[in-house]
Amino acid sequence: MNHLLKVPVLARRAFSSSARQLKNRVPEAQKLFQADNGLPVHIKGGTGDVLLYRVTMTLTITGNTYRHIDWVGGKSC
Repeated sequence: MNHLLKVPVLARRAFSSSARQLKNRVPEAQKLFQADNGLPVHIKGGTGDVLLYRVTMTLTITGNTYRHIDWVGGKSC
């Protein structure tokens, strides 16, 4: 029963503005993505963005190829 009395205190701490102060990183991201370095915007974020782009393109091309081969081969969809 005692643990039920602690719930309002814990909830207040979890949702109070002084519990965690988050740093505003938007200006840093704006500088990164607006830099004129010749890279397309979808890969300016670094290695993670490049890998995500390549995986997405690979899956798209593979899926379209499979769909086309399946359609041309006469199998019903």
